[in-house]
Amino acid sequence: MAQVMMKQKRKKRVEQGHPWIFGNEIEQITGEAEPGQLVHVYNHHGHFLATGYYNPHSQIRVRVISYEPLQEMDAAFFETRIREAKRLRERFLPDQTSFRAVYGEADFLPGLVVDKFADVLVVQILSMGMEAHREILLKAFVNVYEPKGIYERSDVPVRELEGLEQRTGLLYGTAERWVEIEENGIPMQVDIEQGQKTGYFFDQRENRAFLQHLVRGWGERSGIQLQEMEIDGDIQSVPVNKNGKVVQFPYWDGATVLECFAHTGSFTLHACQYGAKKVTCLDVSAHAIETAKQNVQRNGFEDRVEFVVEDAFEYLRRHAKVVDEKQRRARLLQQGAEKVDTSKPLTEEGRTWDVVILDPPAFAKNRKAIESACRGYKDINLHGMKLVNEGGYLVTASCSFHVAPDVFLATIEAAAVDAGKQLRLIHFDGAGKDHPRIQGVDEGHYLKFAVFEVRTRK
Repeated sequence: MAQVMMKQKRKKRVEQGHPWIFGNEIEQITGEAEPGQLVHVYNHHGHFLATGYYNPHSQIRVRVISYEPLQEMDAAFFETRIREAKRLRERFLPDQTSFRAVYGEADFLPGLVVDKFADVLVVQILSMGMEAHREILLKAFVNVYEPKGIYERSDVPVRELEGLEQRTGLLYGTAERWVEIEENGIPMQVDIEQGQKTGYFFDQRENRAFLQHLVRGWGERSGIQLQEMEIDGDIQSVPVNKNGKVVQFPYWDGATVLECFAHTGSFTLHACQYGAKKVTCLDVSAHAIETAKQNVQRNGFEDRVEFVVEDAFEYLRRHAKVVDEKQRRARLLQQGAEKVDTSKPLTEEGRTWDVVILDPPAFAKNRKAIESACRGYKDINLHGMKLVNEGGYLVTASCSFHVAPDVFLATIEAAAVDAGKQLRLIHFDGAGKDHPRIQGVDEGHYLKFAVFEVRTRK
């Protein structure tokens, strides 16, 4: 087996548990190092550090697979690792039948992502080492999960950085394009062939469930209160509006919600499930909105959801511009202005919501894009918080690994200053329990999820 000797002057990342070894960290390689095959890694003193698989075509020259000498990745090796990953999900997500089954390096299978959608597995093989062992991998998954089918979605550019072609297709058994799953008690369909990534984003499962704390308790703002009344001989608490009439609408206490970058409408579904009054579901992709419509109809929420196919940046800016103008005119009247110029008519836009949700795709694909990504995050959050009703909530997320949590929060704070808003952080979290991360491996800490109460700064 080929041996990789590390340079003396380097950061001791391998010793600290980081699974990536870059080409500029390697002093020399002895023996024949074949692409995708195992090599043993040593420090400059000749002390063994790890076993990993080698790829001369990638900047990540070696991906660590074990911190013990390993001779081969055979069927028994893969089955052991997959079963260990499965047991973790069974412990922390005991009631879930759909989840991320393998999360690459965090499950000690670098370069491999697998999502379980009910009885179908969708795999992404992202590295040369996993590609070289794909047949053994498939057999291991069949033995551990006994799936109905295994479908590949390795149609991502990162494969090209590994010297691999993008590919998709059925690998085992049978798998329909649309697979039904259930999340937090909500049934929904996932498009495993044409949906983004593997078809669905499990990483926000727990964050979506947090909406249950946000979408109820809004009726009083509309002047609706519960009153004791005798109905058919029984004393019952019924909602009554400020005119003394009984409110028949069952979701009278729910929030109005705007979900931007909705994808398949997962936050929309959760908002409706938890009692939202009205939800606006927006995405630039007509395909994504069509999928969201199917899921909304599947759950009987169509009467409470409106769909918008539009660029979220433009939508937020346009509504915020009208809101700003309405507020400007109102201030002038409050300050005693005798006349306010209304020659420019206001459009019917300029709506506001109790809860605004911003869950955009990654804006920063590399370190060079951090500055432009922060401008993007500031833009959508500045305009988004302007559309939040006083005392309502801004729900905002970033899945850009290169934008660190403190940078993300600072960007939102800067947006609040410019918007004249005071934010109160209620909740801050990351990816769910089926997305564990190795401590010290910052690349696994990509998702930031924050909930802010929004008030006007007087």
